[in-house]
Amino acid sequence: MSHRPLGARPPTRRTFANYYRRHRPRVNHRHYKLLIIWSARSYGVSTGCCGPVGHATCAENHSGQFSQNYQRNILYFPLRDDLHRLHGLQRQRTTKLRWMAKLQRLLTILAGLICVAQLKLTCSQSTSCNAYALGEMLKRLLLTSFAAILLAVPATAQDRSLIGKLEGVTILKDFVPSKYNEAPDLAQLVKAGKLPPVEKRVGPEPLVLRPIHEIGKYGGTWRRGFLGPTDEVNARRALAHDRLFFWSYNETELVPNIAKSYEMSDDGRTTTVHLRKGIHWSDGVPFTADDFVFWYDDIASNRAINPSPVRGLLVAGKPVRVEKVDDYTIRYVSENPYYLLPIKLASIGGLGGFAGFGMFGQGGFAPKHYLAQFLPKYAGQEAVDKMAKAGGFDNWVTFFLARSNGYRNVDLPTMAAWKLVKPITGDVWEYERNPYSIWMDEAGNQLPYIDRVVFTKAENLEVINLRAIAGQYDSMERHIDLTKLPVLLENQEKGNYKVHLDTSRVGGEAYVCVNTSYTADAEKGKLLADVNFRRALSLGIKRDAINEVLFLGLGTPGSIAPEEGTIFSPGPDSIWRVKWSSYEPDKANALLDQAGLTKRDSEGYRLYPSSGKRVSFELLTYLSFMDYTALGEMIAENYKNLGIEIKVVQMERNASYARRRANLVELTIDTTWGAENIFGYHTELWPVASYSCAGPEYGRYVASRGKEGLPPPPDMARMEALYQAGMQVPPDKRLEIGREIWQIVLENQWAIGTVGLSPAIQGVRVVKNNMRNIPDRQINGTVIESPAGARPEQWYFKN
Repeated sequence: MSHRPLGARPPTRRTFANYYRRHRPRVNHRHYKLLIIWSARSYGVSTGCCGPVGHATCAENHSGQFSQNYQRNILYFPLRDDLHRLHGLQRQRTTKLRWMAKLQRLLTILAGLICVAQLKLTCSQSTSCNAYALGEMLKRLLLTSFAAILLAVPATAQDRSLIGKLEGVTILKDFVPSKYNEAPDLAQLVKAGKLPPVEKRVGPEPLVLRPIHEIGKYGGTWRRGFLGPTDEVNARRALAHDRLFFWSYNETELVPNIAKSYEMSDDGRTTTVHLRKGIHWSDGVPFTADDFVFWYDDIASNRAINPSPVRGLLVAGKPVRVEKVDDYTIRYVSENPYYLLPIKLASIGGLGGFAGFGMFGQGGFAPKHYLAQFLPKYAGQEAVDKMAKAGGFDNWVTFFLARSNGYRNVDLPTMAAWKLVKPITGDVWEYERNPYSIWMDEAGNQLPYIDRVVFTKAENLEVINLRAIAGQYDSMERHIDLTKLPVLLENQEKGNYKVHLDTSRVGGEAYVCVNTSYTADAEKGKLLADVNFRRALSLGIKRDAINEVLFLGLGTPGSIAPEEGTIFSPGPDSIWRVKWSSYEPDKANALLDQAGLTKRDSEGYRLYPSSGKRVSFELLTYLSFMDYTALGEMIAENYKNLGIEIKVVQMERNASYARRRANLVELTIDTTWGAENIFGYHTELWPVASYSCAGPEYGRYVASRGKEGLPPPPDMARMEALYQAGMQVPPDKRLEIGREIWQIVLENQWAIGTVGLSPAIQGVRVVKNNMRNIPDRQINGTVIESPAGARPEQWYFKN
């Protein structure tokens, strides 16, 4: 029931068949049935076959072409004994299992035949449209039956053999190698007089680390995939690691990075940060405290660029000042205690480094020597307006932000280990070694070892996964689909790669977010704001089925609570993992009755008491890291038992966020990014900005400090107050505040969990066998932004 994005021009059947012949994986047909299924989702069908606004004509939709944005067109249906093998179980060749397997094969074949029949239907006649809709209903029934059969076999223990030992680098503080070395290509440039010697480029205080396993060798190109110009985070995670401080590989302590150290006053109001002496931007210009003051005075404080204050520079509504002490020392001064500041300087966000956040006018520092020429203060209003117009921009602000975009502007200096040479707007997005990189191994070799990082554009997620299966990436975890795990494992030897599983520590890897500030429809808005209605929705989800079908049984069903034992865990799983998060349909229906939804229509759907209209909601999904749309459809089936109609709508990610900001989303599926450490990154748990799915208008109110939006309800306001209090207290006192925040979230259920603590979101890692210094397991999280915690700067190719 999802939509093909507007304007997508699908390839022909022959185009896709030719691509598949070139890139098809090897499949052991003793264990798998491979079906190429062009599902209704490829055509964007939601009501009949010609209903959704924005679709192409019926003839175009069914002319034998297929959408470029198919998400599950290639479906591998592992049989139950294959799941046993995957989980490391003893195969029990009982009569029951054999008949189960045969029935699964039959259902799979029938589903495929129905899909093929759908391809031959057209919308030229109404009877055909009805036949198509009937075919879709039958196919979904069969696939639902298939999932039910999978669950009919008793659950068994999961195999953790693919989840290795956590490993990482060691930062050698205050250690300087006696001799510096550099890559051969840089040595040639030095010899030719085109670069200063490495000692002058790096300076006397490099960032020295001990590699995970061994000293590496220079050379090679790291190949990855990306989805297009909106996939910037792909590079931010992989190589834009210019935060002042960083997290240790196990995310338990802060370690030096661009800055070497800091001190905080006893009252928490002043934090002094010491930069490394003698370090440079990638163009050779010194990196100093002036770059911090420039960013603070001319970018962060410029209301044309940042209409609202940078969130990391506000404590309880009071601003934080940035001051220069000397060329290599800066001072953060706050009116209120700001004990949380070092964590903000080590985590992603407004102070999380220019390479990743300069495009938003954030990051904490910026290259004054380059960007000043694009600001009216330095170049004059007339000059910057003229430059903006010449560049095709509507105004100087969008022009300035484009010049600050480290993913598109190849002239922009960087402090990261690789610098941009081909922008994200093309089919090949490329970075090369930064000759002024401050990273170094303990033997004195300037890092990175790897010469270049090349991202190749893929039409969609399915193509990325096909390329991964074929062994075309050197290290890739982003966009890898957990449901492809059996096929990835089957093709390890042929593809010359190894699969690693990095489980997350968040319970909400795929959760339903409820927009409690929805105002477009008063009846809907009232229900969405009702805590008992939200609890009923949570109690109506069959999480065990979701875990088996979409998470291969590798996840933990329940609430969005973080892993028990994480820093701000609300308490034992026996209480908080199941809080309003077990399957109790009777209780759910009773809560809905109490909400006044007692009347039903002829199809069993509940009716609003005032208007008599059917209780129906739109569930928005986006193209991303796992099949959110398939999850939405399973939830929609569950909610039929509650008498609630759900219409699943799929959009491109940026388009879905635009709808959020416009407060037009009712329900959406997303991931609780950063929930493993809510004081490092917390934006999905309660509204803090207009993109917050739990209440965009409340988030707008918080971000504007009451100038825009709507005042949040008491519990949401309480959470923001607790968070602000947590910023102002030492770490030991912050623990209890964090736990209270989590308990409020789980009681209110504006974030409804399904399954978590699995490798589903960026946790299936495919790595070439000749790539070394790779951790057996790495932290999979948002605060550290995996794979950043594994320090790709020290990865290398053995051959």
